[in-house]
Amino acid sequence: MEKATIFELFIFGLPSVLFVSMELPHKISNLFPLILTWLTLQIAMLKNSCRLAVKNMKHWMMPEKAKTSLVTFPSSAEIVSEPLGVVLVISAWNYPFLLSLDPIVGAIAAGNAIVLKPSEIAPATSLLLARLVAEYLDSSCIKVVEGAVPETAALLEQKWDKILYTGNGRVARIVMAAAAKHLTPVVMELGGKCPVIVDSDINLQVATRRIIAGKWGCNNGQACISPDYIITMKDYAQKLIDSFKCELERFYGKNPLESKDLSRIVNSNHFARLSKLLDEDKVSSKIVHGGERDKENLKITPTILLDVPRDSLIMNEEIFGPLLPVFLVDKVEDSFDVINSGTKPLAAYLFTNKKKLKEKFVATVSAGGLVINDTTVHLAEPTLPFGGVGDSGMGAYHGKFSFDAFSHKKAVLYRGFACDAFVRYPPYTRGKLGLLRALFDGSILGIIRALLGWSKA
Repeated sequence: MEKATIFELFIFGLPSVLFVSMELPHKISNLFPLILTWLTLQIAMLKNSCRLAVKNMKHWMMPEKAKTSLVTFPSSAEIVSEPLGVVLVISAWNYPFLLSLDPIVGAIAAGNAIVLKPSEIAPATSLLLARLVAEYLDSSCIKVVEGAVPETAALLEQKWDKILYTGNGRVARIVMAAAAKHLTPVVMELGGKCPVIVDSDINLQVATRRIIAGKWGCNNGQACISPDYIITMKDYAQKLIDSFKCELERFYGKNPLESKDLSRIVNSNHFARLSKLLDEDKVSSKIVHGGERDKENLKITPTILLDVPRDSLIMNEEIFGPLLPVFLVDKVEDSFDVINSGTKPLAAYLFTNKKKLKEKFVATVSAGGLVINDTTVHLAEPTLPFGGVGDSGMGAYHGKFSFDAFSHKKAVLYRGFACDAFVRYPPYTRGKLGLLRALFDGSILGIIRALLGWSKA
Protein backbone atom coordinates (compact mmCIF):
# COMPACT_ATOMS: atom_id res chain seq x y z
CA MET A 1 0.00 0.00 0.00
CA GLU A 2 1.35 3.43 -0.89
CA LYS A 3 2.26 5.81 1.91
CA ALA A 4 -0.20 8.52 0.79
CA THR A 5 -3.17 6.20 0.63
CA ILE A 6 -3.51 5.36 4.29
CA PHE A 7 -2.80 8.95 5.34
CA GLU A 8 -5.58 10.19 3.07
CA LEU A 9 -7.97 8.02 5.04
CA PHE A 10 -7.35 10.15 8.12
CA ILE A 11 -6.90 13.53 6.43
CA PHE A 12 -10.10 13.41 4.37
CA GLY A 13 -12.04 11.52 7.02
CA LEU A 14 -11.29 13.99 9.79
CA PRO A 15 -14.08 16.54 9.15
CA SER A 16 -16.69 13.81 9.06
CA VAL A 17 -15.34 12.18 12.21
CA LEU A 18 -15.72 15.35 14.19
CA PHE A 19 -19.43 15.56 13.47
CA VAL A 20 -20.48 11.93 13.61
CA SER A 21 -18.47 10.79 16.61
CA MET A 22 -21.39 11.54 18.91
CA GLU A 23 -23.87 8.82 18.16
CA LEU A 24 -26.88 10.91 19.28
CA PRO A 25 -27.70 14.49 18.22
CA HIS A 26 -26.55 17.23 20.64
CA LYS A 27 -25.76 20.91 20.49
CA ILE A 28 -22.56 21.54 18.58
CA SER A 29 -20.93 23.08 21.68
CA ASN A 30 -21.29 19.74 23.47
CA LEU A 31 -19.15 18.09 20.79
CA PHE A 32 -15.93 19.83 21.83
CA PRO A 33 -14.83 17.31 24.52
CA LEU A 34 -15.24 14.31 22.28
CA ILE A 35 -13.68 16.16 19.32
CA LEU A 36 -10.58 16.67 21.45
CA THR A 37 -10.64 13.02 22.47
CA TRP A 38 -10.85 11.89 18.86
CA LEU A 39 -8.09 14.25 17.79
CA THR A 40 -5.63 13.31 20.49
CA LEU A 41 -6.45 9.69 21.28
CA GLN A 42 -7.56 8.45 17.88
CA ILE A 43 -6.51 10.52 14.87
CA ALA A 44 -3.08 11.46 16.22
CA MET A 45 -2.32 7.95 17.47
CA LEU A 46 -3.38 6.43 14.17
CA LYS A 47 -1.14 8.80 12.22
CA ASN A 48 1.73 7.86 14.52
CA SER A 49 1.06 4.17 13.90
CA CYS A 50 1.11 4.78 10.14
CA ARG A 51 4.31 6.80 10.28
CA LEU A 52 6.00 4.16 12.43
CA ALA A 53 4.98 1.34 10.09
CA VAL A 54 6.03 3.22 6.93
CA LYS A 55 9.38 4.13 8.50
CA ASN A 56 10.20 0.68 9.89
CA MET A 57 8.38 -1.74 7.61
CA LYS A 58 11.46 -2.72 5.60
CA HIS A 59 13.36 -3.42 8.80
CA TRP A 60 10.48 -5.43 10.27
CA MET A 61 10.25 -7.52 7.09
CA MET A 62 13.95 -8.36 6.93
CA PRO A 63 14.80 -11.97 7.82
CA GLU A 64 16.23 -12.30 11.31
CA LYS A 65 19.52 -14.19 11.50
CA ALA A 66 19.57 -17.16 13.86
CA LYS A 67 22.52 -19.05 15.31
CA THR A 68 23.13 -22.68 14.40
CA SER A 69 24.73 -25.46 16.39
CA LEU A 70 27.26 -28.22 15.75
CA VAL A 71 24.39 -30.60 15.01
CA THR A 72 23.75 -28.94 11.63
CA PHE A 73 27.31 -27.69 10.95
CA PRO A 74 28.01 -26.25 8.44
CA SER A 75 24.76 -24.30 8.08
CA SER A 76 23.10 -20.93 8.40
CA ALA A 77 19.60 -20.05 9.59
CA GLU A 78 17.10 -17.22 9.59
CA ILE A 79 13.56 -16.42 10.68
CA VAL A 80 11.38 -15.13 7.85
CA SER A 81 8.15 -13.20 8.47
CA GLU A 82 5.29 -14.07 6.13
CA PRO A 83 1.65 -12.93 6.05
CA LEU A 84 -0.87 -15.12 7.81
CA GLY A 85 -3.40 -14.66 5.01
CA VAL A 86 -6.89 -13.27 5.51
CA VAL A 87 -7.63 -11.85 8.96
CA LEU A 88 -10.76 -10.61 10.72
CA VAL A 89 -10.74 -7.54 12.98
CA ILE A 90 -13.79 -7.04 15.22
CA SER A 91 -13.57 -3.67 16.94
CA ALA A 92 -15.30 -1.94 19.85
CA TRP A 93 -17.51 1.12 20.16
CA ASN A 94 -15.72 3.24 22.75
CA TYR A 95 -12.83 4.30 20.46
CA PRO A 96 -14.25 2.98 17.19
CA PHE A 97 -11.80 4.70 14.85
CA LEU A 98 -8.63 3.84 16.77
CA LEU A 99 -9.61 0.29 17.72
CA SER A 100 -10.70 -0.46 14.15
CA LEU A 101 -7.77 0.94 12.20
CA ASP A 102 -4.78 0.64 14.52
CA PRO A 103 -4.71 -3.19 14.27
CA ILE A 104 -5.23 -2.89 10.52
CA VAL A 105 -2.04 -0.82 10.17
CA GLY A 106 -0.04 -3.80 11.47
CA ALA A 107 -2.04 -6.28 9.41
CA ILE A 108 -1.39 -4.26 6.23
CA ALA A 109 2.31 -3.92 7.05
CA ALA A 110 2.53 -7.70 7.47
CA GLY A 111 0.91 -8.21 4.04
CA ASN A 112 -2.51 -9.60 4.97
CA ALA A 113 -5.94 -9.16 3.47
CA ILE A 114 -8.40 -7.84 6.07
CA VAL A 115 -12.09 -7.82 6.85
CA LEU A 116 -13.11 -5.21 9.41
CA LYS A 117 -16.30 -5.50 11.46
CA PRO A 118 -16.90 -2.19 13.30
CA SER A 119 -19.18 -2.05 16.32
CA GLU A 120 -22.86 -1.52 15.62
CA ILE A 121 -23.14 0.41 18.90
CA ALA A 122 -21.34 3.29 17.15
CA PRO A 123 -23.33 3.20 13.88
CA ALA A 124 -22.33 6.62 12.54
CA THR A 125 -18.63 5.81 12.82
CA SER A 126 -19.22 2.37 11.35
CA LEU A 127 -20.87 3.98 8.33
CA LEU A 128 -18.00 6.45 7.99
CA LEU A 129 -15.39 3.67 8.15
CA ALA A 130 -17.20 1.69 5.47
CA ARG A 131 -17.27 4.73 3.17
CA LEU A 132 -13.67 5.85 3.74
CA VAL A 133 -12.11 2.39 3.52
CA ALA A 134 -13.94 1.68 0.27
CA GLU A 135 -12.90 5.08 -1.14
CA TYR A 136 -9.26 5.25 -0.11
CA LEU A 137 -7.98 1.71 0.45
CA ASP A 138 -7.58 -1.25 -1.89
CA SER A 139 -10.99 -2.93 -1.88
CA SER A 140 -9.52 -6.18 -3.14
CA CYS A 141 -7.51 -6.45 0.11
CA ILE A 142 -9.58 -4.63 2.73
CA LYS A 143 -13.33 -4.86 3.26
CA VAL A 144 -15.67 -3.43 5.90
CA VAL A 145 -18.72 -5.45 6.91
CA GLU A 146 -21.35 -3.49 8.82
CA GLY A 147 -24.14 -4.95 10.88
CA ALA A 148 -24.98 -6.40 14.26
CA VAL A 149 -25.14 -9.91 15.74
CA PRO A 150 -26.34 -11.78 12.60
CA GLU A 151 -23.56 -10.30 10.44
CA THR A 152 -20.91 -11.00 13.10
CA ALA A 153 -22.18 -14.58 13.51
CA ALA A 154 -22.00 -15.10 9.74
CA LEU A 155 -18.41 -13.80 9.68
CA LEU A 156 -17.43 -16.13 12.52
CA GLU A 157 -18.68 -19.13 10.58
CA GLN A 158 -15.94 -18.54 8.01
CA LYS A 159 -12.37 -19.77 8.27
CA TRP A 160 -9.86 -17.02 9.02
CA ASP A 161 -6.12 -17.07 9.40
CA LYS A 162 -6.39 -14.91 12.52
CA ILE A 163 -9.05 -13.01 14.44
CA LEU A 164 -8.45 -9.91 16.54
CA TYR A 165 -11.37 -9.05 18.81
CA THR A 166 -11.74 -6.03 21.09
CA GLY A 167 -14.62 -6.08 23.55
CA ASN A 168 -15.95 -7.93 26.57
CA GLY A 169 -15.33 -11.40 27.93
CA ARG A 170 -18.80 -12.75 27.15
CA VAL A 171 -18.54 -12.10 23.43
CA ALA A 172 -14.87 -13.12 23.49
CA ARG A 173 -15.90 -16.65 24.51
CA ILE A 174 -18.26 -16.81 21.53
CA VAL A 175 -15.49 -15.64 19.20
CA MET A 176 -13.02 -18.15 20.62
CA ALA A 177 -15.48 -21.01 20.32
CA ALA A 178 -16.08 -20.14 16.66
CA ALA A 179 -12.33 -19.79 16.01
CA ALA A 180 -11.62 -23.15 17.64
CA LYS A 181 -13.73 -24.94 15.02
CA HIS A 182 -11.18 -23.89 12.38
CA LEU A 183 -8.10 -23.88 14.67
CA THR A 184 -7.87 -20.16 14.07
CA PRO A 185 -5.50 -18.24 16.37
CA VAL A 186 -6.91 -15.19 18.13
CA VAL A 187 -5.82 -11.94 19.73
CA MET A 188 -8.24 -10.88 22.47
CA GLU A 189 -8.23 -7.32 23.78
CA LEU A 190 -10.68 -7.39 26.66
CA GLY A 191 -10.82 -5.40 29.89
CA GLY A 192 -11.26 -6.08 33.57
CA LYS A 193 -11.15 -4.15 36.80
CA CYS A 194 -8.04 -1.98 36.50
CA PRO A 195 -6.89 -1.04 40.03
CA VAL A 196 -5.09 2.09 41.22
CA ILE A 197 -2.98 1.81 44.37
CA VAL A 198 -2.44 5.17 46.06
CA ASP A 199 0.35 5.39 48.66
CA SER A 200 0.69 8.31 51.07
CA ASP A 201 4.19 9.56 50.19
CA ILE A 202 3.22 11.23 46.91
CA ASN A 203 2.42 14.54 45.26
CA LEU A 204 -1.30 14.17 45.89
CA GLN A 205 -2.46 16.91 43.51
CA VAL A 206 -0.51 15.50 40.56
CA ALA A 207 -1.65 11.95 41.37
CA THR A 208 -5.29 13.01 41.64
CA ARG A 209 -5.16 14.88 38.34
CA ARG A 210 -3.60 11.92 36.55
CA ILE A 211 -6.24 9.56 37.91
CA ILE A 212 -8.98 11.98 36.83
CA ALA A 213 -7.47 12.22 33.34
CA GLY A 214 -7.33 8.44 33.04
CA LYS A 215 -10.80 7.88 34.49
CA TRP A 216 -13.11 10.71 33.46
CA GLY A 217 -10.97 12.30 30.75
CA CYS A 218 -10.96 9.02 28.80
CA ASN A 219 -14.57 8.81 27.60
CA ASN A 220 -15.93 9.33 31.11
CA GLY A 221 -14.63 5.96 32.25
CA GLN A 222 -15.72 4.12 29.10
CA ALA A 223 -12.28 2.74 28.28
CA CYS A 224 -10.80 -0.72 28.81
CA ILE A 225 -7.73 0.68 30.62
CA SER A 226 -9.67 3.24 32.64
CA PRO A 227 -9.07 3.09 36.43
CA ASP A 228 -11.83 0.89 37.81
CA TYR A 229 -11.27 1.25 41.55
CA ILE A 230 -8.78 2.76 44.00
CA ILE A 231 -7.04 1.02 46.87
CA THR A 232 -5.63 3.23 49.62
CA MET A 233 -5.03 3.23 53.37
CA LYS A 234 -7.82 3.95 55.81
CA ASP A 235 -5.95 6.85 57.39
CA TYR A 236 -5.24 8.45 54.01
CA ALA A 237 -8.62 8.02 52.31
CA GLN A 238 -10.24 11.28 53.43
CA LYS A 239 -7.27 13.34 52.28
CA LEU A 240 -7.49 11.62 48.88
CA ILE A 241 -11.25 12.21 48.65
CA ASP A 242 -10.82 15.90 49.47
CA SER A 243 -8.21 16.23 46.72
CA PHE A 244 -10.55 14.56 44.22
CA LYS A 245 -13.38 16.93 45.12
CA CYS A 246 -11.15 19.97 44.67
CA GLU A 247 -9.68 18.90 41.33
CA LEU A 248 -12.96 17.60 39.90
CA GLU A 249 -14.63 20.94 40.59
CA ARG A 250 -11.65 22.70 39.01
CA PHE A 251 -11.96 20.58 35.84
CA TYR A 252 -15.73 20.13 35.47
CA GLY A 253 -17.24 22.96 37.50
CA LYS A 254 -19.80 22.91 40.29
CA ASN A 255 -22.40 21.34 37.99
CA PRO A 256 -20.60 18.67 35.94
CA LEU A 257 -23.81 17.77 34.09
CA GLU A 258 -23.44 21.09 32.25
CA SER A 259 -19.73 20.63 31.57
CA LYS A 260 -18.61 20.59 27.95
CA ASP A 261 -15.62 18.45 28.95
CA LEU A 262 -17.52 15.39 30.13
CA SER A 263 -18.53 12.68 27.69
CA ARG A 264 -21.96 11.13 27.79
CA ILE A 265 -22.77 7.44 28.30
CA VAL A 266 -22.92 5.67 24.94
CA ASN A 267 -26.57 4.54 25.08
CA SER A 268 -29.57 3.96 27.35
CA ASN A 269 -28.67 0.33 28.03
CA HIS A 270 -25.28 1.24 29.45
CA PHE A 271 -26.85 4.13 31.37
CA ALA A 272 -29.29 1.68 32.99
CA ARG A 273 -26.47 -0.77 33.77
CA LEU A 274 -24.44 1.93 35.53
CA SER A 275 -27.51 3.15 37.40
CA LYS A 276 -28.08 -0.40 38.66
CA LEU A 277 -24.55 -0.53 40.03
CA LEU A 278 -25.06 2.80 41.75
CA ASP A 279 -28.50 2.04 43.16
CA GLU A 280 -27.62 -1.23 44.90
CA ASP A 281 -28.62 -0.94 48.57
CA LYS A 282 -25.16 -1.64 49.96
CA VAL A 283 -23.59 0.86 47.54
CA SER A 284 -25.87 3.90 47.27
CA SER A 285 -25.05 5.03 50.82
CA LYS A 286 -21.32 4.98 50.04
CA ILE A 287 -21.40 7.92 47.60
CA VAL A 288 -19.16 10.72 48.88
CA HIS A 289 -19.05 12.79 45.71
CA GLY A 290 -21.18 13.10 42.58
CA GLY A 291 -23.89 10.63 41.70
CA GLU A 292 -26.04 13.06 39.72
CA ARG A 293 -27.64 11.71 36.55
CA ASP A 294 -29.34 13.13 33.46
CA LYS A 295 -31.19 10.26 31.82
CA GLU A 296 -32.39 12.30 28.85
CA ASN A 297 -28.87 13.36 27.85
CA LEU A 298 -27.25 10.15 29.09
CA LYS A 299 -24.85 11.91 31.44
CA ILE A 300 -23.55 10.80 34.84
CA THR A 301 -21.28 13.02 36.88
CA PRO A 302 -17.92 11.80 38.22
CA THR A 303 -18.91 9.70 41.21
CA ILE A 304 -16.69 8.55 44.07
CA LEU A 305 -17.76 5.88 46.53
CA LEU A 306 -15.88 5.23 49.78
CA ASP A 307 -15.43 1.85 51.50
CA VAL A 308 -17.61 -0.16 49.13
CA PRO A 309 -18.22 -3.81 50.20
CA ARG A 310 -16.19 -6.46 48.34
CA ASP A 311 -19.34 -8.47 47.56
CA SER A 312 -21.16 -5.60 45.83
CA LEU A 313 -21.89 -5.62 42.10
CA ILE A 314 -19.70 -2.59 41.49
CA MET A 315 -16.68 -4.43 42.95
CA ASN A 316 -17.28 -7.62 40.97
CA GLU A 317 -17.82 -6.49 37.40
CA GLU A 318 -16.05 -4.06 35.13
CA ILE A 319 -17.63 -0.63 35.67
CA PHE A 320 -16.86 0.96 32.28
CA GLY A 321 -18.27 4.30 33.34
CA PRO A 322 -17.77 7.34 35.60
CA LEU A 323 -18.12 5.51 38.94
CA LEU A 324 -14.97 5.13 41.06
CA PRO A 325 -15.07 3.04 44.27
CA VAL A 326 -12.36 3.50 46.89
CA PHE A 327 -11.41 0.32 48.72
CA LEU A 328 -9.66 0.61 52.08
CA VAL A 329 -6.75 -1.40 53.49
CA ASP A 330 -4.72 -1.15 56.68
CA LYS A 331 -1.37 -0.89 54.92
CA VAL A 332 -0.45 -0.34 51.29
CA GLU A 333 1.17 -3.78 50.91
CA ASP A 334 -2.26 -5.36 51.46
CA SER A 335 -3.29 -3.93 48.08
CA PHE A 336 -1.44 -6.67 46.22
CA ASP A 337 -3.54 -9.39 47.88
CA VAL A 338 -6.72 -7.51 46.95
CA ILE A 339 -5.69 -7.31 43.30
CA ASN A 340 -4.43 -10.89 43.06
CA SER A 341 -7.62 -12.27 44.61
CA GLY A 342 -9.50 -11.29 41.45
CA THR A 343 -8.99 -11.86 37.74
CA LYS A 344 -5.95 -10.37 36.01
CA PRO A 345 -6.71 -6.81 34.80
CA LEU A 346 -5.75 -5.22 31.49
CA ALA A 347 -3.82 -2.54 33.40
CA ALA A 348 -2.80 -1.75 36.97
CA TYR A 349 -1.51 1.53 38.39
CA LEU A 350 0.58 2.49 41.42
CA PHE A 351 1.30 5.94 42.89
CA THR A 352 4.28 5.90 45.24
CA ASN A 353 7.82 7.16 45.74
CA LYS A 354 9.00 4.00 47.49
CA LYS A 355 11.48 2.01 45.40
CA LYS A 356 10.80 -1.30 47.15
CA LEU A 357 7.05 -0.88 46.71
CA LYS A 358 7.52 -0.26 42.99
CA GLU A 359 9.66 -3.38 42.70
CA LYS A 360 7.13 -5.49 44.61
CA PHE A 361 4.31 -4.12 42.45
CA VAL A 362 6.11 -5.14 39.25
CA ALA A 363 7.06 -8.56 40.65
CA THR A 364 3.74 -9.36 42.32
CA VAL A 365 0.92 -7.96 40.17
CA SER A 366 0.07 -9.77 36.93
CA ALA A 367 -1.69 -7.52 34.43
CA GLY A 368 -1.62 -6.66 30.75
CA GLY A 369 0.41 -3.54 31.55
CA LEU A 370 1.63 -1.63 34.58
CA VAL A 371 2.12 2.12 35.01
CA ILE A 372 3.80 3.74 38.00
CA ASN A 373 2.79 7.28 38.99
CA ASP A 374 0.38 7.77 36.09
CA THR A 375 -2.58 6.09 34.37
CA THR A 376 -3.38 4.93 30.82
CA VAL A 377 -0.37 6.62 29.17
CA HIS A 378 1.33 3.32 28.29
CA LEU A 379 -1.26 3.00 25.52
CA ALA A 380 0.49 5.82 23.63
CA GLU A 381 3.90 4.10 23.58
CA PRO A 382 4.31 2.11 20.33
CA THR A 383 7.46 0.46 21.71
CA LEU A 384 5.36 -1.33 24.35
CA PRO A 385 3.01 -4.25 23.61
CA PHE A 386 -0.64 -3.57 24.36
CA GLY A 387 -2.57 -6.64 25.42
CA GLY A 388 -4.08 -8.55 28.29
CA VAL A 389 -3.43 -11.70 30.27
CA GLY A 390 -5.88 -14.24 31.60
CA ASP A 391 -9.42 -12.86 31.64
CA SER A 392 -8.22 -9.49 30.26
CA GLY A 393 -7.12 -11.02 26.97
CA MET A 394 -4.36 -12.77 25.07
CA GLY A 395 -1.82 -11.62 22.53
CA ALA A 396 -0.74 -8.03 21.97
CA TYR A 397 -0.34 -5.37 19.30
CA HIS A 398 0.91 -1.78 18.70
CA GLY A 399 3.98 -0.85 16.70
CA LYS A 400 6.11 -3.84 15.70
CA PHE A 401 3.99 -6.01 17.97
CA SER A 402 1.11 -5.45 15.50
CA PHE A 403 3.33 -6.59 12.63
CA ASP A 404 4.34 -9.68 14.61
CA ALA A 405 0.75 -10.42 15.63
CA PHE A 406 -0.26 -10.77 11.98
CA SER A 407 2.88 -12.56 10.79
CA HIS A 408 4.03 -16.16 10.79
CA LYS A 409 7.65 -16.55 11.85
CA LYS A 410 8.96 -19.15 9.42
CA ALA A 411 12.11 -21.05 10.37
CA VAL A 412 14.58 -21.51 7.46
CA LEU A 413 17.81 -23.55 7.61
CA TYR A 414 20.35 -23.51 4.77
CA ARG A 415 22.86 -26.31 4.15
CA GLY A 416 25.20 -27.34 1.36
CA PHE A 417 26.29 -30.83 0.29
CA ALA A 418 29.65 -30.83 2.06
CA CYS A 419 30.36 -32.46 5.43
CA ASP A 420 27.69 -35.11 5.23
CA ALA A 421 27.94 -36.62 8.71
CA PHE A 422 28.10 -40.41 8.58
CA VAL A 423 26.86 -40.73 12.16
CA ARG A 424 23.26 -39.97 11.21
CA TYR A 425 22.95 -43.04 9.00
CA PRO A 426 22.61 -46.74 9.93
CA PRO A 427 24.04 -48.96 11.12
CA TYR A 428 24.17 -47.27 14.52
CA THR A 429 27.26 -48.38 16.40
CA ARG A 430 28.31 -47.47 19.94
CA GLY A 431 30.89 -45.11 18.47
CA LYS A 432 28.29 -43.31 16.35
CA LEU A 433 25.96 -42.95 19.32
CA GLY A 434 28.78 -41.49 21.39
CA LEU A 435 29.58 -38.97 18.64
CA LEU A 436 25.92 -38.04 18.26
CA ARG A 437 25.68 -37.40 21.98
CA ALA A 438 28.75 -35.16 21.85
CA LEU A 439 27.31 -33.25 18.88
CA PHE A 440 24.01 -32.56 20.66
CA ASP A 441 25.90 -31.55 23.81
CA GLY A 442 27.88 -29.07 21.71
CA SER A 443 31.15 -30.20 23.28
CA ILE A 444 34.25 -29.95 21.06
CA LEU A 445 36.23 -32.01 23.58
CA GLY A 446 33.48 -34.62 23.63
CA ILE A 447 33.54 -34.84 19.82
CA ILE A 448 37.31 -35.37 19.83
CA ARG A 449 37.02 -38.05 22.51
CA ALA A 450 34.23 -39.78 20.51
CA LEU A 451 36.30 -39.73 17.30
CA LEU A 452 39.20 -41.27 19.19
CA GLY A 453 36.89 -43.89 20.64
CA TRP A 454 37.36 -42.71 24.22
CA SER A 455 33.70 -41.84 24.98
CA LYS A 456 31.04 -44.13 26.34
CA ALA A 457 27.92 -44.59 24.27
